[in-house]
Amino acid sequence: MASPATEGTWAGRSVAVPAITAPSTLACFRSLGRHDGERIRTIALANRDGIPATRSKYCDESVPVPSPHEDLVAYKDALLSIAMRPDVRTIIPVRDVDVYVLAKYRDEFDEHVSTPWPDIETLRATQDRIRLFDAAKAAGVAVPETELLDDDRDDWDREWIVKARYSILVDEYVDRYAPTEFLDPPKTAYLQSGVEPDVARFRREMDHVPLLQEYVSTTDEYGFFALYDHGEPLATFQHRQRRGYSYAGGASSFRESVRIPALEEAGRNVLDHLEWHGLAMVEFLRDDETGEFKLMEINPRFWSSLPFSVQAGADFPYYYWQVANGRKDLVDHEYEAGLAGHLIRGELLYLRSILSEDVDLAEKPSFSKAVSEIVGSIIEHPRFDCASVDDPRPFLWDMREAYDHYNGRV
Repeated sequence: MASPATEGTWAGRSVAVPAITAPSTLACFRSLGRHDGERIRTIALANRDGIPATRSKYCDESVPVPSPHEDLVAYKDALLSIAMRPDVRTIIPVRDVDVYVLAKYRDEFDEHVSTPWPDIETLRATQDRIRLFDAAKAAGVAVPETELLDDDRDDWDREWIVKARYSILVDEYVDRYAPTEFLDPPKTAYLQSGVEPDVARFRREMDHVPLLQEYVSTTDEYGFFALYDHGEPLATFQHRQRRGYSYAGGASSFRESVRIPALEEAGRNVLDHLEWHGLAMVEFLRDDETGEFKLMEINPRFWSSLPFSVQAGADFPYYYWQVANGRKDLVDHEYEAGLAGHLIRGELLYLRSILSEDVDLAEKPSFSKAVSEIVGSIIEHPRFDCASVDDPRPFLWDMREAYDHYNGRV
């Protein structure tokens, strides 16, 4: 790995990205590293060894940082020390905790780097889903029926899910947390219709009062992706999710680029209402009964399917770099609809979910049919998030890490 950049050679021409297993970090390195006309130096901020993205030939430097799970303030201090380097122009958030730290301490970072991300109050309106759904309703955007989970109800025969109120648990949102503490809440739970749940157990396991939300019957999940500058949309992109990590949904393993005016309108309406600044992935479900796009959540950072967005022509990492350098007028946000692409590890997780999961509210496909559909779509759409002839090592490391994980070695 290359040594740190010198001030004279690389002043203001480096970008730092937290190194995570999801493909978003790798997409940033490849996007920025392939811009031959404007050499941009990439720095991985890694809290452990062996992260696949750090094996990319487009990763110029890897700097060790503490894990935010162990000490959130120490993680902030490490990011701030990187921001103070004269070669670093900006930092790119790829996790909810990244953008939280950058937003909460935005004034400190603003002294040293460009800050294309929201302030903490605006961020709270996305990471607190009660506030988010209130904002969506005010913007005229449909949302599923949602309320805080309690046991004072008699309609458990309906189809419900339980999900966290907050996308991350930190002191800004949950009073009993210390500034150094951070926790990812448990995943969404699908309730069995007609059976009253153990509300106290859910509250205990979620470590806060979670949400009870109607289950939206749909075969279509959609993502609206955007980069905003102080309320102004600079670039947008849409995809339809064809398969997720689970047959019940989740992160995208196979998706196609689309252009749907109603989806664009819904995504822009909620972000415009928030006077958004920075990155956003707005997740929608299309209700089978009404045809409405119902808002599920907003992820205020880069998304795991970012490599596909770039492949379709929406080069968001470079757009972000342009905004960080005061060149928002140069952002070219055209993309090609009708393309499709895969995350191989995600496709394997999809098959694994069919064998190992039972979700009452979702119809499970047959394993043989699922295998046939995956093989057929790979032949028809040979486009992949990590696998690249030009840069093969991250994919090989990703497969190795996935194998170790499934066999209990990590």
